[in-house]
Amino acid sequence: MKRFEQARLERERRTIEAMVSRFCRGMHKTAGPLCAECAELLDYATARLERCPFQQEKPTCAKCPIHCYQAHRREQIKAVMRYAGPRLFWRHPILTVRHFLDAYKEAPSAPRRPAAGG
Repeated sequence: MKRFEQARLERERRTIEAMVSRFCRGMHKTAGPLCAECAELLDYATARLERCPFQQEKPTCAKCPIHCYQAHRREQIKAVMRYAGPRLFWRHPILTVRHFLDAYKEAPSAPRRPAAGG
């Protein structure tokens, strides 16, 4: 199960990286590495993904019962997805289709936190 968990989260990471990269090239006209703003957003999104309490059962962020992004970051990532989502298929068709299929999976209920003090 560990291999599946890593594969699922790795695919999510590659998808968000591809979306941010497409957004940065299209909106900020970068040809090489990401601009500072997009690099910071990608770092933030990657950190959130690594800390996701659902791990291998992670739903797409739009269906997640836990909104772990800060409000302004959530708006940034929505703008990235609105721009990059429709354009991503031509460069990354498999990632796009898998992400689209993941959106149809049922979101799990929020995990319970352990009781304080043990």
